[in-house]
Amino acid sequence: MTQLNIQLLLTGDELMSGDIIDTNSPMIASQLKELGVEITRKVTVADNLTFLIDEIRHMSIQSDFLIINGGLGPTSDDLTAEALANVCELPLAEHPEAIEHLEHWCEKRKMELTQQNLKQALLPKDCNIIPNKIGSAVGFSIEVNDCIVMCTPGVPVELEVMMEHIRTIISAKLPDNIQTKTTRFQVFGIGESKIQKLVDESFPDWPQEVALGYRAASPTIEVKLTTRSADDEKLKQHWQNKLEDLLGHHIYHHIESKPVTVSEKLVQLLDAENLKLTLAESCTGGLIASNITSVSGASNIFEAGYVTYSNEIKIQTLGVSAETLESDGAVSRRCVIEMANGALNKAKADVVVAVSGIAGPNGGTPDKPVGTVWIAWGSMNNISSVCLAIPGGRKYFQHMVSTIGQDLLRRFIKKIDEIPLYIKEREVK
Repeated sequence: MTQLNIQLLLTGDELMSGDIIDTNSPMIASQLKELGVEITRKVTVADNLTFLIDEIRHMSIQSDFLIINGGLGPTSDDLTAEALANVCELPLAEHPEAIEHLEHWCEKRKMELTQQNLKQALLPKDCNIIPNKIGSAVGFSIEVNDCIVMCTPGVPVELEVMMEHIRTIISAKLPDNIQTKTTRFQVFGIGESKIQKLVDESFPDWPQEVALGYRAASPTIEVKLTTRSADDEKLKQHWQNKLEDLLGHHIYHHIESKPVTVSEKLVQLLDAENLKLTLAESCTGGLIASNITSVSGASNIFEAGYVTYSNEIKIQTLGVSAETLESDGAVSRRCVIEMANGALNKAKADVVVAVSGIAGPNGGTPDKPVGTVWIAWGSMNNISSVCLAIPGGRKYFQHMVSTIGQDLLRRFIKKIDEIPLYIKEREVK
């Protein structure tokens, strides 16, 4: 790791009281690690002007970079700008770029720009703006005590977008011979410990020059390959190819700008293939439909789904036969295939996912314990099905069933014959 002294100051009463959990500092640390640098010290303080001034002064004297997270909002307890101006011995002044950002932000939402909002444009004189593409509060940076101080909002999704700009600022100070580059791709169906085991067994000669890292974002994993020089980058392509061959179609997305969910990937694929999707859900209670419709553009590929929780509604809505339910039960191959065909007929769709299972904690039997699920997927006259055992809590079960169903349909549309690891490990014969 490159020896830059980068410190992190978190501010907020809610952090000190435990009302919210800090997820920002791990994300900051993870992104900086990809540059080959690390956080050397982290401090959390309450929304107290004196404490903030003292910490900013102390940490800026020690650091090459100081990232301050939080305290940029419109309320009286948002004190970061005032504290930093005090340390810099500069007045607070309305920043033209910050005002322009606020005006655009309010106009887009048909909101009035209030005096309270304008507080977010009152920044240390002559500071540089760090753009915020999502929220109302811009970030800003300024140099004090030979330290570059960068201030960011506490809202995680806003911070994550702004980290690209922060990484650029830090990268400019790295030695010329350090050329950190990271290739990232997303995996579903193999956990990080399993991936590492496969790598250790298959590639005992994996080179140190190509750092292999992981970022869990349940139920998916982000795999990262990082190099520190141009020569290492040339070496990386060879090992990336070997790793991609090893993981196969469990890799569902190569990240060029930002990660995507399995649902986003499926919606993109359906749209590209001009296919309409329908869903027949029982044990997931509409979660698959919720995941699909959370994606922008879902209306192009999704018109109707059916949550048929009771046997009676399965019969009335999807045409599942009473005989099937009597002889095989709702959690059965025959039932999910009839659910799938019923949904396809009713919605006049091209492809389908149907699920029926026992989410628990009650309802299991010796033959069909809690965690048993039947999944059907495909198109009219081409329906596949599988029975899986997914033990765990109710929410975990529903989350996994939803994602597996979508991944199986992705594989079907792309004509992938490879059997995913989650079927090899979880299938109930």
